[in-house]
Amino acid sequence: MAMIFCNTLYSSSSPSYLSPLTSKPSRFSKNLRPRAQFQSMEDHDDHLRRKFMEFPYVSPTRKQLMVDLMSTVENRLQSQLLPCNLPPDVRNFNNPNGSAEASLHIRSGDRSSPIDFVIGSWIHCKIPTGVSLNITSISGFLNPSTKAPNFVVELIQSSPKSLVLILDLPHRKDLVLNPDYLKEYYQDTGLDSHRQSLLKLSEVKPYVSPSLFVRSAFSPTASMLKIDAEEEDKLEEILRDHVTPAAKEVLEVWLERCVKEEEEKIVIGEEERMELERRDKSFRRKSIEEDLDLQFPRMFGEEVSSRVVHAIKEAFGVL
Repeated sequence: MAMIFCNTLYSSSSPSYLSPLTSKPSRFSKNLRPRAQFQSMEDHDDHLRRKFMEFPYVSPTRKQLMVDLMSTVENRLQSQLLPCNLPPDVRNFNNPNGSAEASLHIRSGDRSSPIDFVIGSWIHCKIPTGVSLNITSISGFLNPSTKAPNFVVELIQSSPKSLVLILDLPHRKDLVLNPDYLKEYYQDTGLDSHRQSLLKLSEVKPYVSPSLFVRSAFSPTASMLKIDAEEEDKLEEILRDHVTPAAKEVLEVWLERCVKEEEEKIVIGEEERMELERRDKSFRRKSIEEDLDLQFPRMFGEEVSSRVVHAIKEAFGVL
């Protein structure tokens, strides 16, 4: 998903949206009722989007980063994105005892767009050891009309002074068999410079996921980093002065070189399209199996987990 939950967690037709307001008798006339219901759904959708954009459990710097990235994605791709159609109890949910809460925002791409879907999420979970796990994630997935890479940024934090950063354009073609792909999307764009620049900071070290699947899914230029600061203020400074510009520049590369250019020059043969579709579905299915199927029941309980994971699978096209 664009969710790589916890320290290994990863991570299109959208499910139909049924507003709870439509099940109640209305005092409006039949002519006015559709307009009133539509307005109510719009208002409810706006409320749920604002709830997602709150990113309530993270620092102001981190919240601003996530808001800026999500706003940029939605503003730049607005004409290509459909409204979020997830049910309300999937867009925002918590576990029975209130120790975990999450928000999910998925927008599918228009049929004529290279966008398959964009997904954003935040998860807050109190761990029995007394610390809180806070994960914020935004990803963009392209459909098989293009071979271009996807986009992911995720921050995973269980300490006020440290966090894990994952920032990448995950490849969708074999880089050994397709050296031109490596050159076009990674060498020519200078993506590795962001990882190298961040690693120059004394507080930043490479992060190695214990999951072989996660490690295989990212490009050679991926910023998979652990940031350990002596003070919370120093972590905020690194987020503001180094992580934020790097994330915005990687997103810009994706929007300009992967989405915009591919939209203008889509030349994909049927065999290549089918191979991309198989790879995309296999990746999404394995991501859910490796992480959501394992971790969500622990965080949110079986009932909530089953409902949410089913909706995600439907949105991912892997039911």
